[in-house]
Order: sequence, then C-alpha cells, then structure tokens
Amino acid sequence: MKHLFYALAAFLLIGCCGEQAKNEGITLMEKANFQAEVDGKQVDLYTLTNGQITMQVTNFGARVVSLWVPDREGKMADVVLGYETLDRYVNNTGERFLGAVVGRVANRIGAGEFELDGVKYTTPQNNNGQTLHGGEKGVDMVVWDVVEAKEDAIVLRVVLPDGLDGFPGNLDITMTYSLTADNEFRVDYLATTDKKTVVNLSHHSFFNLKGEAAGTILDHELWIKGDRITPTDANLIPTGELRSVEGTAFDFREPHLIGERIEADDEQLKNGRGYDLNWVLEREDNGEIMHVATLYEPASGRCMDVLTDQVGLQFYSGNFFDGTYNGKYGKPLAFRESVALETQKWPDAPNQAEAGFPSIELNAGETYSQVCIYKFYTK
Repeated sequence: MKHLFYALAAFLLIGCCGEQAKNEGITLMEKANFQAEVDGKQVDLYTLTNGQITMQVTNFGARVVSLWVPDREGKMADVVLGYETLDRYVNNTGERFLGAVVGRVANRIGAGEFELDGVKYTTPQNNNGQTLHGGEKGVDMVVWDVVEAKEDAIVLRVVLPDGLDGFPGNLDITMTYSLTADNEFRVDYLATTDKKTVVNLSHHSFFNLKGEAAGTILDHELWIKGDRITPTDANLIPTGELRSVEGTAFDFREPHLIGERIEADDEQLKNGRGYDLNWVLEREDNGEIMHVATLYEPASGRCMDVLTDQVGLQFYSGNFFDGTYNGKYGKPLAFRESVALETQKWPDAPNQAEAGFPSIELNAGETYSQVCIYKFYTK
C-alpha cells in the first residue's frame, strides 16, 4: 500500500510540474471569466497546446483570445489582441472583430445590397453605409457549438438561419482550429447550404509579433506574394480595377518594413489611413495550399508565414485603433500596433462579377471549403 501511495504521489508531482513547465512564462486567461450563457447557449474558454505554442479560444464568435509563441531565445509572448472577459466581446467594447472568424461574407459589400439569380438582397449597412464582415450578427456575435475539444484542436459548428442579416439559405458551418507539430495555427472551414447563397469566410486575429500592446508594427517586415491590388473608393469598396503594385507602396514582393512607405502620397493609403486593401495573390484558384505572406519582427526573431488555398489576402495595419480602450493585460490598443492578414476571396464579389472577381456563390448540394495557416518560427 505504501508503494502505491509513493507511486501516486510521484505521478501527481510529475503531472503538476509538467503542466507548469508547459505554461512557463504564459499568463492564461481565467476560464471563469468566459463561462456564461449567451442567447440560451453555454459559452466557455478552451486552452489548446502542441507543447510549443499555446492558444485560448472561446466559442463565442469562435474567437482566439490569446496565442503564446516563443522568440528566438524561448521567451514567450502573446501575439494576438484580445479581451480578458466574455462580457467585453458580447457588449462589443472597442474593436468588435478581435480574434474572430468573420462572415458569412468577410470584408465589405457595397451599399449593403447584392443580387442572386435576379433576386435583390439587402444586408445591414453597419460600416459607413456598407455591410462589413457579415452585418450586425455575422458569425462573430453568435455562440458556436463545440463538436470536439482536444489538447491541440477544437471543432466548432454553427448553423446560420435563412434570412439572418439578410442573407439567403440556412448555412451550416464547421470550423476546426488546430495547432500542428510544425507550430502552425491552422483553420479549416467547411460549409453547406439548403438554398443558393454567398459565402466568404475569413479569420480576423490582429497580430503583433512583439506581443499585445508591445509597440508599433511599423518595424515589422512583410512579404506578400501579390502583384496586384483591388483599389477601393473612399468607402473602401473595390472600384473593379486590378492595379499593378509595380513601383508603388503596395509592392511587397520583396520584403519591406511596414512603416517604410505607409505615409506615401497615395489615395489608397489615405482612404484606409494606412494599409487596408486586398492583394491579388499570384496563384491559380485550384485549391492548392500555398505560402503567400511572411511577417517578421527583427528584435524578437519571430516569424509568421501565411499559407492558404484562397486567391486574396487583406492586409490591414491597425489604422483605426486609437488607444482609447485596453487589451486583456490592461494596456491601450494603439494606432498601428497590430496587423491583420485575412485570407479570402475578393471584397464585394457579388457586385463585381462584370469586373471578373471570383464568385463566392454557393449552391445547395455544394460544399464550401477553405484553409488558412499561420506558421510560427524564429530566425
């Protein structure tokens, strides 16, 4: 019996120390701050790890709350913006889309209207007269069902009812967040509908490879595999033009510091108060997963590759943060201190068919799929 006691004590000690070592240098958000009912459904906070990086996710809006990544010396930092309580997400304190999946149509729909097979649909004008990231409810302000939660992955599902935010069809979405052995944060989407609709999902974490609220991102280096952009008007709606990046501040085909040309005298930079545009990726729309961007922070050595099977990438340089509200560690979320790199089809696609924008229509009986990967390493 004494031997059994010592064996059990040793097992508990090893387990405790192992967990402590795994989370060394990491400040996890409290589960209790995310456990509540919203719209009659249970919300919680889930912690994923692959042994090297650690991520916390809430099923409210399928949001990434924190993402801890080592620098070149092994020091951990939380490289995504987020909030410390569920209440701040539910009541939309500050920036609405922190860490969320966005849709059912990510980015913007001009004037909040589009047509499908001759039928006109009207969607909420929730951003300067345009529909942004799905409208008032979208997929970021609903509670997702947790299908499965494992140590390194979580599977989430939501069914958006026909007519929600003005969109047709019951849209059934299953999404998996996983942390792979290669230190990838991988997002896999699948969706089906019972009626013709439009779908363009994207992930909307805001990254700072120094850590949340740790300073400017203007000294981050960026490479994008894109030779054209889709220019926008003053309301950030595409004009239908595909414009070459050659000789402009938008040419990241060779790595450049984000701040190097951000104040250039260019109408597109003025429209977005900095970078806030869709890049046309140099690739075929064939479903192959390709490396399309790299973000690098020289001081820490942290690198993040972006890989996707999509044809567009929205690069946003945090231009509308102004420091008036704090992140989860009590520090202000300030102007140009974060980067969003959102894999997607092109913005306003339902209204840009004549311009040749790839379709985002989904028919009953078809399956929408997408893969987005953020891969972390140091150099």
